[in-house]
Amino acid sequence: MLALIQTLVLALDLYWWIIIASAIFSWLYAFNVVNSRNAVVGTIGNFLFRATEPALAPIRRIMPDLGGIDISPIIVLLVIFFIRQFLLTTVAPLVL
Repeated sequence: MLALIQTLVLALDLYWWIIIASAIFSWLYAFNVVNSRNAVVGTIGNFLFRATEPALAPIRRIMPDLGGIDISPIIVLLVIFFIRQFLLTTVAPLVL
């Protein structure tokens, strides 16, 4: 059971970094720092969009319009942090 908890924590950590990479990529894309016509850039952007959009879209639907500011990645990161801490501080000690 501990191995399952550790695997879930690892998956949450990986998704944490994917969300951060997606946010940084969206800034780079919005300010034309990266060439949007480059195939590699397009592939990376497509992967990041497909990996993060299922978690970000429901939050974007609920959140009010804040102009050009998208705080949905921050909310998802907070949820991931809560789940990770819950697994490590509440569930893991019960297993041991």
